[in-house]
Amino acid sequence: MRTGPLALTLGDPAGIGPEIVVKAWSELRASGPAFLVVGDCQALTSAATGAATEIVRITSPEEANRLFPEALPVLDLPLRAPVVAGQPSSQAAPSIIQWIETAVGLALRGDVSGVVTAPISKAPLYEAGFRFPGHTEFLGELTRAAAFQGARGPVMMLAAKDLRVTLVTVHEPLAKVPGALSVEKIVAVAQVTAEALRRDFGIRHPRLAVAGLNPHAGESGAIGREEVEIVAPAIARLRDLGIDAAGPYPADTMFPDAMRALYDAAVCLYHDQALIPVKMLDFWGGVNVTLGLPIVRTSPDHGTAYDIAGRGVARPDSLVAAIRLADEIAQRRAA
Repeated sequence: MRTGPLALTLGDPAGIGPEIVVKAWSELRASGPAFLVVGDCQALTSAATGAATEIVRITSPEEANRLFPEALPVLDLPLRAPVVAGQPSSQAAPSIIQWIETAVGLALRGDVSGVVTAPISKAPLYEAGFRFPGHTEFLGELTRAAAFQGARGPVMMLAAKDLRVTLVTVHEPLAKVPGALSVEKIVAVAQVTAEALRRDFGIRHPRLAVAGLNPHAGESGAIGREEVEIVAPAIARLRDLGIDAAGPYPADTMFPDAMRALYDAAVCLYHDQALIPVKMLDFWGGVNVTLGLPIVRTSPDHGTAYDIAGRGVARPDSLVAAIRLADEIAQRRAA
């Protein structure tokens, strides 16, 4: 079953977003999935210098599928100030935010089958008054009013090859992580994870592995009490709810090949616990998926890379993987 085109937001135009978008189109134009870009047409034209890329303005998503094999379709929402590659500016923030809001609106109306977001950087947005920690939280706010069975707030998943990880805390300073954990929070993230594995990844009976916080998962309380007082009770509650959850496991033994075969997703307690194994396994091809939303959303698992922006050397692997995964999830939901 084919679905409508995806909407791809341009991200920070001073970063590598325009370049990897053009390269992703070049790689996918023949095979799909088709997408339209929500962003600034001139920024894409500048990034396509020297490449055999035709860029065409469109006025509706319906045009994208027809045009995609021959040209990169763009819903043109021009920048309000000039942008220089490699030089982030808060002046671009209103456009970056507008592109995200527009793409989400298209997805909520069913005009596109999902949203893929090119990288943004938080600092320029914060300078312009942006009040969300990042993409994930902003998307949660934009979609909050839409009814969606099983929605319990956005949850970040990273996927690379056969590994999927979700995060209980995301951008918390490490010193604050223990205080940010609770039985309720772990249960909520695991419930969203299990539901997404069934609905979006086609896994009928998902198996979850839950990480511990401390070395050796606390050694029964000898090296920290969080596993005894928070993590183990959360796992017990999940089992009572009919979710196949196991742990807490020491994080240093969860990710070898033999262990990954025993679960469908790992529920991790803090940022680096989840992201280091993903990036070790597939540094170029990891994908960020936002679970628990009424729309499909993926993004590449990397940042704006200002240091190489405009040089023509950025790799589109992660963005291509994000586009393909968004299409797979959208087709499962449509079916």
